[in-house]
Amino acid sequence: MTTYDQQNIFAKILRSEIPCYKVYEEQRTLAFLDIMPRSPGHTLVIPKIAARGILDIPADDLAAVARTAKKIAVAAVKAFGAEGIILQQFSEPASGQVVFHLHMHVMPVRAGVELLPAQTRKEEASVLRDHAARMIAALGG
Repeated sequence: MTTYDQQNIFAKILRSEIPCYKVYEEQRTLAFLDIMPRSPGHTLVIPKIAARGILDIPADDLAAVARTAKKIAVAAVKAFGAEGIILQQFSEPASGQVVFHLHMHVMPVRAGVELLPAQTRKEEASVLRDHAARMIAALGG
């Protein structure tokens, strides 16, 4: 396993070097919209610590990511009228991980509506702003 790269895009987001469409933040985690969503409301939940994947994250920080993912999933169902949620987490290249900072995908889904292919279309900023506002409202913000 390779060491953690402090220059990955999520580390830069955590350091506010790159903007994001933040929907939720707490002591150990940050949740923001995926700019290439597979479904409306597709959100990424990351730990604030430097963790490459599930193989190197401390258990307490992984538990915090899971708790935040649950909160985001409930809000996404409310905000987007979803009928279900897909949670995905990939660790290391063989699994399909692309950004090497642990992240959990929270994707709201509806029956009969296919997910877009991964990493194929960057969403318009106006749509992402709207989706972030809907998520924040559903979270009680």
